[in-house]
Amino acid sequence: MALLLRILPSLLVCVFLHDNSAWAKVDVTMPKVLEAYRGESVELTCNYTLSKIKRPPSNITTQWFVETPAEPFGKRWRIFYDNSKIKVVDKSTNYSERMDVRSGIWGTHILIRDLQVSDNREFFCQVNGMEAGFREGKTQLKVFSPPTQPAIEGVTTPIPVNNLKPSKVASCETRNGYPKPNITWYKDRRPLTPDPQRMKVDTLTTKHSDGLFAVHSTLEYQVTREDKYARFSCVVSYFVPGSVWMLESNTVHVLIHYPTTTLELKRESPPGLVIEGDTVTLRCVGNGMPPPSYFFIKIEASGSMSNLESKGDVATLNAVSRNDSAIYQCRVRSNKTLNGDHNLTVHYLDPAVVVPKDLEVMLIGEDLTATCNALSSLETSTVWFKDNQQVGTGNTLHLNNATYNTSGEYTCEVTCPSMPDLHTRGSVHIVVQGGPQLVGVQQEVQQGKGAGRMVNLICEAVGHPLPSITWNIDGSQSWHEVVSNTSDHKTRSVVSVKGTSNISALCNASNDIGTDIKYFSIEAIGRVTPAAPFQSAEGNGVIIAVIVMCLVMLAIIGGIVYCLHKKGKLSRGRSGKKEITKEKNNKEDVVVEMRMNTKKEEAVLLKAINGDKNGHHEQVTGPHTHGNGFKPDM
Repeated sequence: MALLLRILPSLLVCVFLHDNSAWAKVDVTMPKVLEAYRGESVELTCNYTLSKIKRPPSNITTQWFVETPAEPFGKRWRIFYDNSKIKVVDKSTNYSERMDVRSGIWGTHILIRDLQVSDNREFFCQVNGMEAGFREGKTQLKVFSPPTQPAIEGVTTPIPVNNLKPSKVASCETRNGYPKPNITWYKDRRPLTPDPQRMKVDTLTTKHSDGLFAVHSTLEYQVTREDKYARFSCVVSYFVPGSVWMLESNTVHVLIHYPTTTLELKRESPPGLVIEGDTVTLRCVGNGMPPPSYFFIKIEASGSMSNLESKGDVATLNAVSRNDSAIYQCRVRSNKTLNGDHNLTVHYLDPAVVVPKDLEVMLIGEDLTATCNALSSLETSTVWFKDNQQVGTGNTLHLNNATYNTSGEYTCEVTCPSMPDLHTRGSVHIVVQGGPQLVGVQQEVQQGKGAGRMVNLICEAVGHPLPSITWNIDGSQSWHEVVSNTSDHKTRSVVSVKGTSNISALCNASNDIGTDIKYFSIEAIGRVTPAAPFQSAEGNGVIIAVIVMCLVMLAIIGGIVYCLHKKGKLSRGRSGKKEITKEKNNKEDVVVEMRMNTKKEEAVLLKAINGDKNGHHEQVTGPHTHGNGFKPDM
């Protein structure tokens, strides 16, 4: 019995362990993949569970391993050990100084700092649960290192298009990438399609001691004429966590040589139409590279040819004239079957020719047709001007029924509407000749004036040659010419005459062609006024007042005479009238005879009064007549 009591606990422990081993099971959980950049830190986790047991046993062992690339199957190195009693980071490994471990009840966490390309491997976690069994998990750690910006370099020597095989165009290189980056070639930002006949790409990959890759790619390409403006570039594609990125290089242009197959001769200047005096620049443009050696020729309308001086691909024609109108060609010395043509037309406008020219003399009343022509290679427009006023259009000007106003300078201006800078002028001076014509035509003028007044007589005459004016005055010795001037075809003369009595004046205008005369008749009518000093035009108001007083006195005297006559106190004379006289004053007033009961005499008196209201000097123009003379009634 005592023996049974000693072995019973052991039996119970064995039963317990047997039951526990029969039902307990260990499970390990780890992420399959972790991704990180080179130089960063990453945490690896290993979590485990025991089925049927809520509380983990104290004798569980955890170990971490890494696999090294060893042939043929590789080799594992332990980097950490944990048996719940001790925790050991293995020495002399790549992780001894870069690893931190954090253990928990149900797992272990490892932090690796400063990731390197060599960390791109699988990490294993083994959990030994004794009676619960053995389990292992693993995590693939992926490390990424973006490469450098791709550097491209194009060839500096020209590439002929007639090469039978692809020629080297450019090289591209990128460094410090992991995993290995890839290089793709582009032309004008479009990927080049692999073509064994036209394209060849050589790629050289270098792996450095730190595990980073350098990739060098060379493009060989069979270029064509169409590639003369092409831009080549390379694009590097590389992996990053969860994606693929790309880097593009700069573009390069390579010089391509191809033969000249066409030529074109262009006129660079001047723009638009060419006129005489312009400087013309001709440039020969070919489609070859490099440009060939050119020479220029001129082909006349007759077919004759002559060489032109040129500098490279440019020929310059200085101060061209109409004789330079021709066909110009540029040619290639190495292939004279190629040529470029340019038909050069030099436009011109000759000086205007006016018919009649310079000076033309006409007679009054005649007609004249003037023409203006200018030889031109372009359509022209003609406008006539006189005194800066337009008087006609077209190359013909008609002057009908000429007058003295027709005289003057006529200018024709010829322009080319398509070339405003091309213009010319011509002129003709028209002179109209004729006998004098007096201005101010009237039949006859009689002007009453007070005695002693000065009267201005005006005589104007037009004509060519310029007429001269002479005066013949009858009835006054006191006259003189106050104005005498000429302008264009007109002569003007003004004389001042003292009207002491009836006066007749004659204005005679004459030139080499004829004569014209004008008559003036001045009738001096006396006035009845008190003796008083002569008043100037400024004293007209005083004279009027005196005249009004005289009229009032005459009216009073007339009333008294009438009353006496009615009463018989006034005796009648023989003739039934009475003479009234007044003493002669120092102004020599004319004696005025008043007739009683005669309306005509009253009219004469009023005429004298009205005449007195005029200014001191008045202008009188006579009639315009032709003939040998006219004698006015006095």
